[in-house]
Amino acid sequence: MTLNQYIERRNGVPLGASGALRNMLHRSFGAGSFATFWQYWNPIFGYYLAKYVDSPLRRVLPRSIALILTFVICGALHDLAAMAVRGSVVFFCTMMFFFFAVGVLVGRWTGLSFSGLPWPARAAINFTYLVACFALALAARQVLAIP
Repeated sequence: MTLNQYIERRNGVPLGASGALRNMLHRSFGAGSFATFWQYWNPIFGYYLAKYVDSPLRRVLPRSIALILTFVICGALHDLAAMAVRGSVVFFCTMMFFFFAVGVLVGRWTGLSFSGLPWPARAAINFTYLVACFALALAARQVLAIP
């Protein structure tokens, strides 16, 4: 699948089309599970993570471990960008993305689905999940004494 096909499948509109951002936000926050949230979030980055990180990892590792490593690598890439701007070491996103992965796995293992709820409730649950992972990363940073 090409990048353009992937984006149209995830967003419902072609790459760069009007309404792409709106569709991404609407589909992500309206997702019925944490795993589905990530299927719609940032489809360009998701395409490359799936192709160059997750797929190769899944060939040699169990699916759960590949998923955790994919999220951690994604967080590390975000941290690299932050380090370039900040000029110092940052591991915040790596930790936060680890917690995102844990949320996806817990949701899968428990069969958590809120797809039957109205869109505003799904959006509130997904937003709470993101905020909770952010808060866990802040707490982990403080416990580990990382600046």
